[in-house]
Amino acid sequence: MPENDDPRWPSDDKDTSSTEPKGTEGNGESTIWLPMTGLASGKTEELSVPKVTPESGSWFEPVVEVEEEPDVPDTPTPQWSAFAPVTPVEPKEPEAPKTVFVQPVQPQHLTEPDWDQFDRNAGTPSRDPEPRQEPQRQEPQRQEPPHQELQRQEPPRQEPQRRPEQNRVEPPRPAPVPSATMHARPVRIEPAEERFDSEATVGMRHAEPPSEEPPAAETEAAPAPAPKPKKRKRKVLVITTVVVVLLLAGLGGAAAMPKVSNRLGLPWAPNAPKGEIPKPAGVTRVLHGPDVNGAGPTKEGLAAALKGPAGSADLGTLTGTVVDAASGTVLWDKNSGTPLTPASTTKILVVAAALLSMDHGTQISTKIVQGADPGTVILVAGGDPSLTALPLGTDSPLYPGAAHVDDLVAQVKKAAGGKISKVQLDVSLFKGPTGAVGWDPEDTAAGNTYMAPVVPVMADGGRTDPKNDHSPRVANPATALTQKIAGKLEAQAGGTTTAPKDAKVLGEVKSQPLTEFANSLLQLSDNMLADALARQVALAKGAEPSFAGGASATMDVLKQAGFDLTGVQLNDGSGLSDQNKIPAKVLSEILAVAAAPDGQDPRTAKLRPMLAGLPVAGGSGTLEKRYGDPASSAGRGWVRGKTGTLSGVNTLAGVVLDTDGRMLVFALMSSGSDQNKGRAALDVVAATLHKCGCR
Repeated sequence: MPENDDPRWPSDDKDTSSTEPKGTEGNGESTIWLPMTGLASGKTEELSVPKVTPESGSWFEPVVEVEEEPDVPDTPTPQWSAFAPVTPVEPKEPEAPKTVFVQPVQPQHLTEPDWDQFDRNAGTPSRDPEPRQEPQRQEPQRQEPPHQELQRQEPPRQEPQRRPEQNRVEPPRPAPVPSATMHARPVRIEPAEERFDSEATVGMRHAEPPSEEPPAAETEAAPAPAPKPKKRKRKVLVITTVVVVLLLAGLGGAAAMPKVSNRLGLPWAPNAPKGEIPKPAGVTRVLHGPDVNGAGPTKEGLAAALKGPAGSADLGTLTGTVVDAASGTVLWDKNSGTPLTPASTTKILVVAAALLSMDHGTQISTKIVQGADPGTVILVAGGDPSLTALPLGTDSPLYPGAAHVDDLVAQVKKAAGGKISKVQLDVSLFKGPTGAVGWDPEDTAAGNTYMAPVVPVMADGGRTDPKNDHSPRVANPATALTQKIAGKLEAQAGGTTTAPKDAKVLGEVKSQPLTEFANSLLQLSDNMLADALARQVALAKGAEPSFAGGASATMDVLKQAGFDLTGVQLNDGSGLSDQNKIPAKVLSEILAVAAAPDGQDPRTAKLRPMLAGLPVAGGSGTLEKRYGDPASSAGRGWVRGKTGTLSGVNTLAGVVLDTDGRMLVFALMSSGSDQNKGRAALDVVAATLHKCGCR
């Protein structure tokens, strides 16, 4: 059957009733519409069935839509015949709908229907905004008795899915012209006796899966909305196009920026090569040490260069010396044998003695051992003041590589095997007073920013802030650490005691190696580390670990190493004592050996690490904020030296490279000078040494 002959039914002419017997609802079969005819005047005509050869041996059953169930008398079954066109007229007054019964006529011939007899172009008026499409079905073969009354209201049923050719929506067709060959079509009789034609539904059932559709009553009450146009793809395409355009515009704008174009090497970059790219040339990087073979400065040239800076009134009484490190020749000297108060340059002697007498990998131990009573542990001090209370994983900014209190506590918790109730302290390692001769009583008082009582164990040098070198110190740093550890172990601090020699070790941590320990000491000019290190020298030499024992052991080591210590007097290792005396030439001799060429002096290898710990002018440690004045700025980055400052005392000893790359060692000691002016004047002298070729 051609596609344009696919019949259509208006939605308001649809009959939801079925001819199937009661009790068989829901089997997927629905009523097939048959043509009806009638005149507008209400006159019935004889109806006839077109000659149709049904497929699968089924017959079409004519039905008429019943909209309501009023009590209406039966209407004689009309006969089949042709009809004249009628014009629909709306009823003036609503009346009860009449029911028309159709008497099916038994077909006489089972032959192919004459399709040409149907008016294919006839249109049917409809009140729906869009024509509703009904599926074509195949009915099983059966006969119905004449005058069988149609069931008027049946429950809604599911309609099968339509094939694509059944879903085609045909445009409205013009009204048919009356002819003798036209076949009857069904007519809906309105209450006002007007009749409206409906298209004949001639279709076949197709075996397709059923689909769920809303009930017929609901469908008629609320027609399905027209399908919305699919604009999603167009919207996505528009958005994608806009995004691409914006990205291209952004990339183009970024590429036009000088920094971006320069970095990407684009042709329009401002720094793009204007000519041919030069051929690559081989480059060999060689680190050159100090010049040890060329001609060094002369005594005359150096004396002329230092005449003005060394004669400054801001220096008070100045003594000092300058030595050529490569040859050991003294190039300049000003009363260098006169002992003066060295202040913190005393630390050069202590570090030198430690490097000469101890293994450079030596680490200072701190332990916690099992006490005599159950649940009691003892903190055994080993002389390490750099132990830090910062959390594990946080390195101390003051003492890089220092041991952690938390590490010690964690070991004890793991090894104790039970609850710890008491933590005792063993500080028997150090002997003698906690302050040295020549110290001010305030040096060991609580709140002092540069010193605390010298005891063999503490955290962060006794500072209240482990990250601030100038934070106040506590009055009794060993007791404070014991209480801290007891709190971490959920125990009580139990006072001091002496641990048994064979006590079980529950935890142990060690300080950074000696060279790193000495580096921190020199960079910060740390007084606590210096006096603790002097006691380590005493322990290494078998002397008493006290102020006196440390000072004595330091001088003994240096004398045994061949240094002339005439005029040296020590009372501590930090230089806080104003009773200390050191000539400038002793400082310069120790530093000259440390800076000598490799292999020239057997002591050099031992003392060389000292140079790495010296602060850099304008860059690190106690020289970080100096050498900013125009008169001394030439020495920034070139001068490395150990500072010393007390009331009326300013000292500076270290090394510097001159303009010829020659290593010069200097020791400058000023007495009776103002602190700020004396420091600045010493910096000018050291910077002059760097600017001098002095030949």
